[in-house]
Amino acid sequence: MRDGRRVAKAVRSLVVLGDSTTVGVGDPVRGGWRGVGRLLAASFPDVGYLNPSFPGARVASVRFEQLPAALLAEPDAAVLLAGMNDTLRSDFDAVRLHEHLDAIVGELVAAGASVVTVRFHDHSRVFRLPGALRRALSARIAELNEVIDAVVRRYGVGCVDLDLMDGAYALETWAVDRLHPSELGHRRLAQAFANRLAELDCAVPKPVSLECNGGIRITPLHHLAWLVFKGVPWLWKRGRDFLPFAATIVYRSWVGKAEQGAAAGGHRPVEAYRRPS
Repeated sequence: MRDGRRVAKAVRSLVVLGDSTTVGVGDPVRGGWRGVGRLLAASFPDVGYLNPSFPGARVASVRFEQLPAALLAEPDAAVLLAGMNDTLRSDFDAVRLHEHLDAIVGELVAAGASVVTVRFHDHSRVFRLPGALRRALSARIAELNEVIDAVVRRYGVGCVDLDLMDGAYALETWAVDRLHPSELGHRRLAQAFANRLAELDCAVPKPVSLECNGGIRITPLHHLAWLVFKGVPWLWKRGRDFLPFAATIVYRSWVGKAEQGAAAGGHRPVEAYRRPS
């Protein structure tokens, strides 16, 4: 406090943890990806910036492969976006996810970082799927969000609700693959993270602009190339892993059991997510 006013915390070190979204996939620039991490880092002049994210990362990957480097950076602020890859796998386990997320957030908070994470939107509204797959994915996302909510409440960290984010379901927010944000989507996400950090009393000297510039223009050829070389192989690979769970949803619907997302996914109440010992 200074003269009865809260003094904003200077952010000298920023870490961004997560998967292909935090890598920047969907926001191509010459030489690679830009994305939410770099856009957010630009809000903090002379900040030390570390982003050990990698495509395909699951929550356990963040804990064991990214968190150690993040802690060595002594972060003042940390952004975490992970979990969607877990929802697409046959070994999805909400209790285990809670253990990993609790450890990640707990260690970052203990290190003095102001932490912001996300709770996820209903991605089946963006990436159109057949009915059974749509219900299965929605059930998984609902369970993941309960885990995230429990960790956010415990540590009092910031959280961006992607379902409520401005433009969350607008087509221009999404890249050609409908799996990753477009440049505008990355900017919207970076802006939301910056706003949450400001609410946690971090000084954010420069606002994130929503004006797109500096990225590579996406053409119809990009759409076709993605469909042939990325889209179909991705659907085949992920579909084989996810179909057994979707088949369970179909069976339960057929025998007349509840189709509610929580019930369909073998949903556990929040109380089931115990504090790791």
